[in-house]
Amino acid sequence: MVRVVDLSLDIYDGAPTFAPDPETSVVAHLRIPDLGYNISRLSMSTHFGTHLDAPFHFFDEGETVEHLDLRLGFGPAVVVDLRHKQRNEEILIRDLERNAPRLGSGARVILHTGWDQHYPEPHYFSDQPYIGLDACGWLVEQGISTVAMDMPTIYPGEYIKAHHLLLGAKILVIEGLARLDQLTSDDVILLALPLRIRGRDGSPCRAVVLEPDDAAEWETLQGLLANMQV
Repeated sequence: MVRVVDLSLDIYDGAPTFAPDPETSVVAHLRIPDLGYNISRLSMSTHFGTHLDAPFHFFDEGETVEHLDLRLGFGPAVVVDLRHKQRNEEILIRDLERNAPRLGSGARVILHTGWDQHYPEPHYFSDQPYIGLDACGWLVEQGISTVAMDMPTIYPGEYIKAHHLLLGAKILVIEGLARLDQLTSDDVILLALPLRIRGRDGSPCRAVVLEPDDAAEWETLQGLLANMQV
């Protein structure tokens, strides 16, 4: 049996987001008494909640969402436990390099700080542990393909430099994960896919992980993924 763990934040009317971003609105448009069905109107940022960044988010010439390689968000991933990090504390190279043998070229890394427990408090968006610029550079040097995290952004104070480092290296950035504490293994299958939003900078995504029960199931899944074409 393969266990499925949902890592996504809820989308709901009035859900908080970064101050400069569009407000989140989820309201009824029609109800059953109107035309016999319910339908809602959704208005939100492309970077609300659990979402991913395309290079176009910080580079006008960068790749937009519909051109992303879906395999970046779908495959084996390594969970790095960083729950010892405190508010506003920098994630350093030494916090990551203990996992260096598993974070080689093409690796997907999930950073688990436990910061999702602070959502939806206002300080969730300002006081998070953050990935220092040196650590961002180190991840680029390792050749990783994807970095996912349970914080709302990479580095609030140096968001331009941090995003330039990772997105400039064509690393997929997934932000705003939740419930990583429900995982039982640090080797998982990540599945986080964007909406196909033409010409845009990012997208909300439903992020989940698959946890195989045993080595045989793990090998079967890895074999299927190795032969996957998009």
